[in-house]
Amino acid sequence: MDVKDKICVVTGAASGIGRALCVAFKDAGAAEVVCVDRNGDGAAETAEMVGGAAYTVDVAREDQIKDMIDSVERDIGPIDLFWSNAGIAVGGGMDTPNDAWQRVWDVNVMSHVWAARHLVPLMAARGGGYLLNTASAAGLLNQIGSASYGVTKHAAVGLAEWIAMTHGDEGIKVSVLCPQAVRTEMTRGHEDHVAAINGMMEPEPVAQICLQAIQDETFLILPHPEVREYMKNKTDDYDRWIGGMRKLNRKFGGMDM
Repeated sequence: MDVKDKICVVTGAASGIGRALCVAFKDAGAAEVVCVDRNGDGAAETAEMVGGAAYTVDVAREDQIKDMIDSVERDIGPIDLFWSNAGIAVGGGMDTPNDAWQRVWDVNVMSHVWAARHLVPLMAARGGGYLLNTASAAGLLNQIGSASYGVTKHAAVGLAEWIAMTHGDEGIKVSVLCPQAVRTEMTRGHEDHVAAINGMMEPEPVAQICLQAIQDETFLILPHPEVREYMKNKTDDYDRWIGGMRKLNRKFGGMDM
């Protein structure tokens, strides 16, 4: 897809990858960039940067996602591209409280479900559209130090695959972004964490890689090329891979996310 003259919606747009994506879409000639975030002031700042619209939305609420989609479709125009970028992380394993598990699940997985639920029928009826989900390398390799993050990001990748294979014949294009560490508010203070083992990327080059992937309609977006090799190692010898992850866990497992 060429984003020129398209209406693009980005959640998690107040900072980090989301803000960089909004700027990249505007620079690429998008007709309108809709900036969505729970942080309304941050969304408004990004919208001012790109001359777009801002919406204050808690993506853990289906009703708020639906209302935002309805508003954009009514007041701005049909959404061509929707990027479910918002995400959160909490550290911990089986001891993570149930309410924290639920919040991470709702933001990292269900927000993607709800966006697709309300957009796929609209997009299919007009011949197609593009859904993009931000997951993580943790969705392919898992996450030392956070059970809820690793599990929900795996689910986000699985959902993207399911949408692509189920609705592709209706013209629905899907991509899923799976980076390692990117310099955002989520990673602030965690520059030495295992996710940054291959370096911490800045949001702007990640956004440019994403823009090219949209142009090429590539499903799996891997800004850190090492992740592909880790995936191959995992499938080549799962037991050996688990052993390697245990070694990393001994080194990094006690660090806060």
